[in-house]
Amino acid sequence: MRITVTGGTGFVGQRLTSALLEGGNQVRILARSPRTGIDSRVNVYLWDAAKTEPPEESLSGADAVVHLAGEPVAQRWTPESRRRIRSSRVDGTRHLVQALSRIEKPPPVLVSASAIGYYGERGDEELTESAAAGEGFLSEVCAGWEAEADKAASLGIRVVKLRIGVVLGLGGGALAQMLPPFRMLIGGRLGTGKQWMSWIHLDDLAGLVEFAAATPSLEGAVNATAPNPVRNSQFTRALARTLHRPALFTVPAKGLRLLFGDMAEVLLSSQRVLPKAAMDAGYQFRYTELGTALKSLLG
Repeated sequence: MRITVTGGTGFVGQRLTSALLEGGNQVRILARSPRTGIDSRVNVYLWDAAKTEPPEESLSGADAVVHLAGEPVAQRWTPESRRRIRSSRVDGTRHLVQALSRIEKPPPVLVSASAIGYYGERGDEELTESAAAGEGFLSEVCAGWEAEADKAASLGIRVVKLRIGVVLGLGGGALAQMLPPFRMLIGGRLGTGKQWMSWIHLDDLAGLVEFAAATPSLEGAVNATAPNPVRNSQFTRALARTLHRPALFTVPAKGLRLLFGDMAEVLLSSQRVLPKAAMDAGYQFRYTELGTALKSLLG
């Protein structure tokens, strides 16, 4: 397949690109700035998602487009960073779909990232893809993001919206933030620790993207999370056990809000998300249990 990946130099995009190349696919990536070290088999195009449409030649002839581009959420939320987060996703997806509308033969499928932030704070409620959107900044961003992706359906494109959970992999994502305090013996649960964490191994996320692109029956919202979410306290114990470190401390919710402002809601919100659509379509998760996933990454 000929596949175009936006955000191809990011944490998820790099792993996906490697997986696609391993599978014998032709890959083009769209990135905001030039990078070194990209595989010579990959064609790279520059694109500022929030400002312009991607170049037509980056999309023409594609069998699938995977849209991952977006400003990192894990930063202090100021008015300016909120604007960038929203614009990179909502405006960026609008610009992408507009560009797809100008192509004589659009790709059969668009796999567009979203996030489980769509559901907002939901306590112990089990959340499948049919659950309604929640409230708050991230929920609003995700709803707008998905609405723009849905417009590609009017072009005859099958649209898959991956609501991605906490991604576990080396070199970025959640573990890059969590490992230093645990290795310094100051790791611990966040807030009460009762909030549900819906996680996914990076390899499974790449696999699910490939599966979504290749499975004609799969469309609409798809929860990109492992089948067995855990509470934050369980996650903390599992990570400490894998690293052979104690987990003695608690970071109070008030302290998180002082450090991160409103972004602390990402760390404290409870979302018990189940990947019903993916499993019903036949996707086989490699990592269904947190302990196995952490052991594969941290040994």
